[in-house]
Amino acid sequence: MPQLEINNLKAAYGHTVVLDNISLAIEKGEIVSLIGPSGSGKSTLLRVLIGLLQPSQGHVRLDGEVVDYSNKHALRALRERMAVVFQQYNLFQNMTALQNVTITPLKVQHRPRLEVEQEAKALLTKVGLGDKFDAYPDQLSGGQQQRVAIARALALKPEILLLDEVTSALDPELVNEVLDSIRLLAAEGMTLFIVSHEMGFVREVSSKVTFMADGRIIEMASPEQIFDAPQQSRTQDFISKILRH
Repeated sequence: MPQLEINNLKAAYGHTVVLDNISLAIEKGEIVSLIGPSGSGKSTLLRVLIGLLQPSQGHVRLDGEVVDYSNKHALRALRERMAVVFQQYNLFQNMTALQNVTITPLKVQHRPRLEVEQEAKALLTKVGLGDKFDAYPDQLSGGQQQRVAIARALALKPEILLLDEVTSALDPELVNEVLDSIRLLAAEGMTLFIVSHEMGFVREVSSKVTFMADGRIIEMASPEQIFDAPQQSRTQDFISKILRH
């Protein structure tokens, strides 16, 4: 049974359809990457999965159970099992790195402070910020802030981590430090669903690559097939353009 299963999912902003009959399955421990042109629906799909946009049709199953996105309790339970990191860090500017990581486990999950702080320190150390517990966001680089955001998501102990263009707002020299943190999570076997334009990274870490365009999944296959021998003409056109740059 897939850990995450998406069936015939549709979503719209007003009368504009942004996801059109999306179906895919992700097994536990898989790393599935979404690629495609801007406006193809990649980030919207993650927003639907985490419950920030209601689907208009279809359903999502987590470990075989249908997620009821209209139910607040079901949504809260979902967000304890699935977390998302967006390209904008959204850190609390008046809190230290440690406080940013501990606030949700303390305030929402009501877990013991000592346990939460110990785990948060371990997570910040894991992403290379063991010396930044007391630093405020404006004392951190963009890459460091993004790694705090990743640690914050991991503090919820999610089973699945959604990553939405987490390097797109960074200067080029800061990209690798964030990608290294994601590589570590991948090596530990966490299920990852990644939207990214870092094609070399996508090819390196992904179990499967999904190409989207115009709100639809055009092709899903191994990284080797998508990048070396895509089957669909739309995929071929996209890959040929990005590989020329």
